[in-house]
Amino acid sequence: MAVWEIFLLGIALAMDAVAVGMTNGMVEPSMRLGKMLLIALFFGLFQAVMPVLGYYLGYAFTSLVEQIAPWLSFALLVFLGGKMIYDGCKKEEGELKPVGIGKLCLQAVATSIDALAVGVTLLAMETASSLPFSVWWCALVIGAVTLMLSFIAVFCGKKLGNRLADKAEIVGGIILILIAGKILVESFLP
Repeated sequence: MAVWEIFLLGIALAMDAVAVGMTNGMVEPSMRLGKMLLIALFFGLFQAVMPVLGYYLGYAFTSLVEQIAPWLSFALLVFLGGKMIYDGCKKEEGELKPVGIGKLCLQAVATSIDALAVGVTLLAMETASSLPFSVWWCALVIGAVTLMLSFIAVFCGKKLGNRLADKAEIVGGIILILIAGKILVESFLP
């Protein structure tokens, strides 16, 4: 695996976090820069930690990690998406619920579980001597790419949120459920 492939892997792994980050921006169009950075940092940090965790868990639990990751991501994202739709339907006109730390942690875990399975793949590649540098550097690249793309996504979501107004939370919930479905369907494809 070449260095540029690790970068592309980072982009691919970041896509779920990008979609959720955009949703966060849509739901809270008045979000300040500091919170935008915090969201991007959470996604980037979790996306960097999970491959390392998967790498070390891979020694003992390779097949379990690969089997459970899509189902766990699916369950978390459906739960979050369903809650957003429910909250969006029952809220008063113009009332937006900002993203809190607890919800952000769940989002970061749900969008980075696939990176856990990638950690197992990195272990296999290292064993075959085809990893260009250590798993720690790979994780740093993946995390940095996710951080940058997530920040851009939150910013773009804020702009869309101003246009969607009171429907942003419902649209965001639908997006999360669609991402959950995509993750589950991809787990069945060869």
